[in-house]
Amino acid sequence: MAKIVTLDLQNPDVLPVWQRLLQTLGLQNFTPAEVAHLDFTLGLYEDQQLVATASAAGNVIQYVGVNNEDQVSGSRFNTIISAVTNRLFQKQIFHIFVFTKPQYSRSFQHVGFHELTRSPQAAFLETGTPDVHDYLAQIPAFPAAVGATIAGIVMNANPFTWGHRYLIEQALQASDAVYVFVVNTDASLFTTAERQQLVEAGTADLKKVIVVNGGDYMVSYATFPAYFLPSTEATIQYQTTLDAQIFRDIIAPACHIKVRFVGTEPLSKTTGIYNQVLAEILPPQVALKVIDRKKDDQNHYVTATQVRQQIAAGQLDDLAFLVPPSTYQFIQRHAQELHQRIQKGQQIHGN
Repeated sequence: MAKIVTLDLQNPDVLPVWQRLLQTLGLQNFTPAEVAHLDFTLGLYEDQQLVATASAAGNVIQYVGVNNEDQVSGSRFNTIISAVTNRLFQKQIFHIFVFTKPQYSRSFQHVGFHELTRSPQAAFLETGTPDVHDYLAQIPAFPAAVGATIAGIVMNANPFTWGHRYLIEQALQASDAVYVFVVNTDASLFTTAERQQLVEAGTADLKKVIVVNGGDYMVSYATFPAYFLPSTEATIQYQTTLDAQIFRDIIAPACHIKVRFVGTEPLSKTTGIYNQVLAEILPPQVALKVIDRKKDDQNHYVTATQVRQQIAAGQLDDLAFLVPPSTYQFIQRHAQELHQRIQKGQQIHGN
């Protein structure tokens, strides 16, 4: 008799059974950070044997595995995916993504998912609304002059620094207009709304710059969770590939973006790998321009990490050399709240 069970992956008797099923199906990434990020995991048991599983983190279905040794695998797949989507519906989550092995993509499409992109390692699909077409429709358009060069930048800006401003200025010098997409995930010291506000304020005097929320389609927990979690290089590699392909094949054509600008990355392993993948994936459809990161008067890199560290240490006086006035004023006004976030465990390192 078949039964759906919520799996407690903290249980030492349950975790290895779950891992063994997934390992037999080619899934190997079970880092503590990845597993701890899951909101829930369901298992399908038949005759006391785990034959299918699926997990969810936010609105993203992950770790899908179905034992396909016999002809009932189709019904097993439908049962476990129906169970996990129903659980998400109960949480009022109606726009759902899925990371899955490429061989499961067609099965997901049969139950209403649309494939956004795929690589040899994984497929990335979505269902529900607002979908990618809704996201693209709300992006403001530049008047597209014949031969105009429109550039794109994706940044976390946690917070917006003179380094971010410098990258945008360099892009403007080489382009007719620049889209700045702000990472849309509240996993940073500064919230998404705050970061977007600071980018908008810090570029208000620059003509032909449009600041846009990156949505779920650029460096988010949907496309690139490893950006926010301690992850293996293999995980970063396959997730950055999917993220880069979405930008190249979906975002760039809709916005007429011909070039993407990034800064050199001497400090973050994850962002360094991402830049390498962008260089491999984006051309020739989208050129990649790498700009040397801005340095201060002491020849040190200007980084948002340094800004966050000085906030944590209460050393605000020197921040004016690292951030524009709008960012500096925001930090001064909200210093106590930012300290409280850090005290509650908000990370200040990483991205």
